[in-house]
Amino acid sequence: MRNPVDRVVRAISRRNSFALIWAQFGLAHLIALGGIALLALYQDISASDFWLLVGVSQAVVGLDNLISIRLTYRMWRPVRAWENGARDPESTVVAWLAAAMLPFEYVRRMRRYPFSFAYLPLVGFITWKLHLPWYSFFLIAAAGTAVLGTQLIVRYFTIEIVARPVLERIATHLPTRFTPGTVGLSLRWRLLATLPVINVITGMVVAGISSHRHHAGLSDLGIAWLVAVGVSFTLSLELVVLVLRSLHSSLEDVQQATERVRRGDYSARVPVVSTDEIGRLAQSFNLMMEGLQERQRLQEAFGAYVDPALTDRVLQEGADLGGEEREVSILFLDIRDFTEFAERAAPHEVVTRLNKFWELIVPIVQRHGGHANKFIGDGMLAVFGAPAHLPDHADRSLAAALEIASEVARRYGGSFGVGIGVNSGGVIAGTVGGGGRVEYTVIGDAVNTASRVEAATRDTGDPVLITDSTKALLRSSRVDLVECAPVELKGKRDRVTLWAPRLSQPAAPAALSVPGVPPRS
Repeated sequence: MRNPVDRVVRAISRRNSFALIWAQFGLAHLIALGGIALLALYQDISASDFWLLVGVSQAVVGLDNLISIRLTYRMWRPVRAWENGARDPESTVVAWLAAAMLPFEYVRRMRRYPFSFAYLPLVGFITWKLHLPWYSFFLIAAAGTAVLGTQLIVRYFTIEIVARPVLERIATHLPTRFTPGTVGLSLRWRLLATLPVINVITGMVVAGISSHRHHAGLSDLGIAWLVAVGVSFTLSLELVVLVLRSLHSSLEDVQQATERVRRGDYSARVPVVSTDEIGRLAQSFNLMMEGLQERQRLQEAFGAYVDPALTDRVLQEGADLGGEEREVSILFLDIRDFTEFAERAAPHEVVTRLNKFWELIVPIVQRHGGHANKFIGDGMLAVFGAPAHLPDHADRSLAAALEIASEVARRYGGSFGVGIGVNSGGVIAGTVGGGGRVEYTVIGDAVNTASRVEAATRDTGDPVLITDSTKALLRSSRVDLVECAPVELKGKRDRVTLWAPRLSQPAAPAALSVPGVPPRS
């Protein structure tokens, strides 16, 4: 649940993001008023002089605010451009960097101006108006640096707070691979710059209040400032360093673990060494990594049973991939005489030989953009054009078929033979099944025809045959196609013309041989 201030900041930011940055500069007027009040604890000031100094200091702060608003308005331009519609990746990154680096860049550019052109003249006016000795200028200037530092710190963190809602909106549109290249103010320097200044201003206020009744003077202000600075940069600074060391070690562990995860190491874990928020963060990180590691194992196991391209699509869209009409090319492959081989060989040898064969064939299909849809015993159905759309699916399927036939002939010689039928046409592609079990498949006459064409290779003796529909869709194939005599295909009323690609290395079919098992006569 967000606190009321945060809700107000977000509500205003949605209407005018820069309005809050402009409004937060008003806090500087309160800090300037506090500085004059601190001076009044150490120096007797008449009411008229007090209000005169208040008025002058407010005028100086007002001038400083005008310069600050002009500067930040110029630095905020990329954000305004993004809010006005410039949301391309480059503009989004520039807008995010402008909003994220605004606090740091503002302090960096303004750190000298207030001190030289506003603060020192104000100190000189105070010394002159109160008729103080000349060395009082240096006492007030030194002690007032705590007030000036407080103003810069408050501005830094308030700008950061009011810019956060804008950063959250821009971050949702950042490119996936975006990494902030610019380094801002680290946590170490935030604490080292903030806590000593707070301790100094606190020490001077406490010393001024406790000694006010005893007519404290500017010399007491100088002593209080020296003591506060000494304590802040010795005991207090050592405590800050100890806190930083604890925080830095834990955050460095998280950073190193996330870097390992970015490189793909999901076994990274963060040691839980405390019971505070850092410890809970480490434990949450470890639980998250256990979930991611389990997801990776499931994805690897899923990818072993399903084509990688389909795996990625299922992980992105879910298992219910609705049916859609696609024009595809179907490649149906069968190992010649594998049934006889399976009858004569031991079961483990059949599976081993078959797996080695698919280890050769499936990468070829994938390399040409195809999807190894299913294995049917010693046959395989591959689809080109689904689930990924491929305008040149016919060329890809023919190239894959020729490479498979050539590679099988080269690798296995006469001990292996294949028959491949390729057909193109419209199908319905999607998930089918029920009872918690589904599979991605293609349905249509084009699939049945491809199976029949593969069966026709047994009659023609060609390792690869394609249909007229595939030939008509070829775009840039340079393969010579030899027309075969029209054949009858089961389920077709008319004879179908098939085409046989001319291979550089014939892949004649042959029966599988099994070591130690004599072939049948």
